[in-house]
Amino acid sequence: MANAAMHIARTGLDAQNMRMRVISNNLANVNTTGFKRDRAAFETLSYQVVTAAGSQSTQESRYATGLSLGTGVRVQGTARIDTQGSMQTTGNSLDLALDGDGFFQVQLPGGGLGYTRAGNFSRSAEGLLVTSEGYQVMPGLTVPEGATQITIGGDGTVSATVPGQNEAQALGQIQIAAFPNSAGMQATGDNYLIETAASGAANLGIAGQDGRGQVRQGMLEASNVNVVEELVDMIETQRAYEVNSKMISATDEMLKYVNQNI
Repeated sequence: MANAAMHIARTGLDAQNMRMRVISNNLANVNTTGFKRDRAAFETLSYQVVTAAGSQSTQESRYATGLSLGTGVRVQGTARIDTQGSMQTTGNSLDLALDGDGFFQVQLPGGGLGYTRAGNFSRSAEGLLVTSEGYQVMPGLTVPEGATQITIGGDGTVSATVPGQNEAQALGQIQIAAFPNSAGMQATGDNYLIETAASGAANLGIAGQDGRGQVRQGMLEASNVNVVEELVDMIETQRAYEVNSKMISATDEMLKYVNQNI
């Protein structure tokens, strides 16, 4: 039984170590544009049933509660918290933020599609609207050479003033992707998420319609990480780790006593 207690405490150490890693990543990305914090979710390991509840205790009675011994804990998964980050004004006409749900769609290398909340876009040498890595924002939009006063409306409509014309020229419309279960998307790094079987297929549409957020030009969405909250979680995790470590020490002392005195 002492060895079992050590094993249970070890699973606690592993789980709290993984939670600390999640918290550390959240704090590291406190200034990452469009970042959404993660939360570690725990679950119990299987139970060892010594006496089943409801089994016969005598010929005329049954156990009311039974006896089940747990075998520890593990991290079930990480849940992304998709609350809105604060809007930061930049004044850059190609900086975009989504005020509400949804994602910008980006063409990744190899032909795959990525989805992001980070709207710090720029214009390529060919005039395409691209991310900082040079990935094309979908659907493809080309800004004519020499175009000035680029305007992007709340519904994603892009227009610009072209030399020689008095009126702004419509260039296209940025579409916003929505998912049945956005929490099921897989993070790949570089602020990108990809579609999975859990998230469901992307549903492209116009910003501001069917629950999609509106596009805000000249703004960026900040990370939704709350530093104070993360620090409280960090302290709680540290204390839980210490308690599990003390459990191992206490169990070791019990075994030492048995070896020396029995």
